[in-house]
Amino acid sequence: MTAALYAPSAVATGRDGSLVEEVRSAFDYLPATLAGNVAGVAVVGLLFGAVAPASVLLPWLLGFFALLLARALLGWRFRQARRSGALPRGDSRRWRRWRLAWNAGTLASGALWGATAWLFFELGDGNQRVGLIVTVYTFCIAAVPVLATQPRVYLAFAALCFVPMMARLLLDGQHHSLELASILLLIFTLTTALARNFRTALRRVIDLKLRADVLAEGLDRERAAADAARQSAEAANRAKTQFFAAASHDLRQPLHAMGLFAEALRLRRHDEPTLSLVNSINASVHALETLFSELMDITRIDAGGVVAEPRAFAVGDLWRRLELHHRPDAFEKGLDLRFRGHQRVLHADPLLVERVLRNLLTNAIRYTDDGGVLVAARQRGTRVWLEVHDTGRGIADADRERIWEEFFQVGQAPGATPGSERRGLGLGLAIVRRLASLMDAPLALRSRPGKGSVFSIGLPSGRLAPQPSPDATAAAGSGPAPSLAGRHIVVVEDDAAVLGGLQVLLQGWGAQVQALASAAEADAWLAGASARADLALVDYRLERGRDGLQVLDAMRERLGPGLPAIVVTGSSMGRLEDEALSRGFHLLLKPVAPARLRTLVGFKLAAQAG
Repeated sequence: MTAALYAPSAVATGRDGSLVEEVRSAFDYLPATLAGNVAGVAVVGLLFGAVAPASVLLPWLLGFFALLLARALLGWRFRQARRSGALPRGDSRRWRRWRLAWNAGTLASGALWGATAWLFFELGDGNQRVGLIVTVYTFCIAAVPVLATQPRVYLAFAALCFVPMMARLLLDGQHHSLELASILLLIFTLTTALARNFRTALRRVIDLKLRADVLAEGLDRERAAADAARQSAEAANRAKTQFFAAASHDLRQPLHAMGLFAEALRLRRHDEPTLSLVNSINASVHALETLFSELMDITRIDAGGVVAEPRAFAVGDLWRRLELHHRPDAFEKGLDLRFRGHQRVLHADPLLVERVLRNLLTNAIRYTDDGGVLVAARQRGTRVWLEVHDTGRGIADADRERIWEEFFQVGQAPGATPGSERRGLGLGLAIVRRLASLMDAPLALRSRPGKGSVFSIGLPSGRLAPQPSPDATAAAGSGPAPSLAGRHIVVVEDDAAVLGGLQVLLQGWGAQVQALASAAEADAWLAGASARADLALVDYRLERGRDGLQVLDAMRERLGPGLPAIVVTGSSMGRLEDEALSRGFHLLLKPVAPARLRTLVGFKLAAQAG
């Protein structure tokens, strides 16, 4: 019964809500009440069955079982009414009628127990009388929880149980009977006080429960608001990521075309003012590309769009890609770029590792003015530490923690003209830290101001089948670029400005260019008898759902599976690297620096010739 009173549904606000829960709790307690009455009748029958005359005992038994049957039928009808929906919570009149019916059955039960005391008390000896008193008192105590919310009904029930017994003792007139009547009066008084105290405690519990429910409702509202805000933030974050992804290609295209046309102009005009302007344009395009790539990368990482997928791979493959990407930048500054530890094998996500090393290498070259940069892989226990050494300006002690923060940049070199250095947003090392955390890889830094720095990342060692030495291939990529004179290069690009820029640039380098503006034009060209190519330069995103890989497959099917290829993409952290490794082509990220494009074209043609 008490569990029903304390249940969340039992605590209702308002008088009607309390009435509903009071009646529901009373009828929930009815099966236990009936079972207790059956047990009480059995106890009295055992105590007085041998001494009570049948003319007294049988009517008493019939009366009790008739009442029990009537109350059981009342409980069944109540359950049926609730199941059928005939008892809406707002209909207080019906609920009062059901409470009245239940109270009538309770008072009738009290009257029968009072009659039991009147009929059987004088028939038994001391033990039987004590047993009868205990039985009646048990029912009075058991009624406290269920009738605590109706003090008048409880008082009437207890009086119906005890008053007939006390009256019987007083009529007896004997001294011990008067003492026993006084004891029963004391028991009645204490039981009534107990019921009052229970009612007070119950009200406090209900008040606390009501307050807890109010707090819980407020908490639910706040949680719902927080969930709505979180969902809104996630939707905004997804929209932001989708915007950056959609804008990536469109925003990179004009930068890509601008760089190509600027380089083509540089090849055609050799006067100093024009070359200075072209170099400024190229520097600005490169700076915009760096800023855009960093914003894209950190947005994808923070949005949870980057997941580490570790596998075993050779460090030598990574070194070759990094050298191909960064050697033009190092050459431009007159720096020596070296790689060591080609034979090491890692077990990590090769794309994320490459992105980390690219950021570290970019910073090393950017902040080194004399000397060189060394990239090394050293085995230490179960980890391979990838290290980027530079002979640059170094990092002051006060800045060594802050360099990992977003948008923090170290100061310019002493004596440098303000604004003369090409700088990013200060996101490169923040991206490195996030990617290292994704791979659970520790980072380390050693630096001496004025002497240089060493950035390191520790990655698990892996196992791989023996690979051929990359020295010959690396040497081919770092040597002089072969001439493009007489070479046939097929360019597939659906952006007219980019296609025109590539055509002018490649022809300026001496190549013969077949410019195709769509996948359909590529299909038509391949169907002709004169189709030939030494290298394919294909944009990844083309019109009508076609992509550059499909066009490349068609070219290789027609011109030979060994056709060297470069695929240009606008996504800086996509999964095309796996496709590049499996299909044997190279990736370039828009906007493509002309010097890097020239180096890569030469590398691919040299590799084909070798």
